[in-house]
Amino acid sequence: MFTVEQIETAHDKVKTGADFPNYIQEIKQMGVKSFETWVKDSHTEYFGENDFKTTSESQYEDLIIADNSDKEKFAQQLKSHQKGETDYMKFCKDCAETGIEKWFVDLNKFTCTYYDKLGNEILEEEIPH
Repeated sequence: MFTVEQIETAHDKVKTGADFPNYIQEIKQMGVKSFETWVKDSHTEYFGENDFKTTSESQYEDLIIADNSDKEKFAQQLKSHQKGETDYMKFCKDCAETGIEKWFVDLNKFTCTYYDKLGNEILEEEIPH
């Protein structure tokens, strides 16, 4: 199975959102089936075969997630990030500001779904592959 260290090595290659599809391909090859990242501190739970699960440490001090989501503003910020205009930390701050609590990536469907604090789906996108 995969380790958090292997995943973090792959993630270190991601400088902007434009690098995200290559990262997804690399960790899928490791055996990652899905993962859930929490914006508050960027800790991530990774899931593999046979109920395998491993969790990363917090990556930064806790961010405060807005109580109300702003889908349109978030969608604009996401597009900027995907074009390579913002780094990961800026993207996480943008998520918090627009009420995104977490995202869930399904590597079988190649989708990334963003959720608010109430568990409502705010946006789902297909990951280029």
